Amino acid sequence: MRILINYKSGTPIYEQIYSQLKNQIISGAADANEALPSIRSLAKDLGISVITTKRAYDELEREGFIYTVAGKGSFVAQKNITLLREENLRKIEQLMQQINELAASCNLSREEVTEMYMIISEEE
Repeated sequence: MRILINYKSGTPIYEQIYSQLKNQIISGAADANEALPSIRSLAKDLGISVITTKRAYDELEREGFIYTVAGKGSFVAQKNITLLREENLRKIEQLMQQINELAASCNLSREEVTEMYMIISEEE
């Protein structure tokens, strides 16, 4: 698993680790039961605190994306289709909110936005 940290970003490091691992799990780049790097080794590779890495892993485990086996390490959890669907629905809602705000700033009506969506979806 590849993790890239942007130290100039305003996003906390633990959040960058969390999002990148989560995205790799959701996209299928990480298989179920695949071992993750140990907290210590990932921290060492990234040159960050073990506490920062642990915080990202704890968040992933709390949300059901990974599980930990004492003495063995952390592993990618079986994909929960309902969980993935909810995650994607949340993303769609956020994007729709952004579309709504942009449309309002351009004085676009709901019908015009709907028409734009229909045109785009027909092209695919």
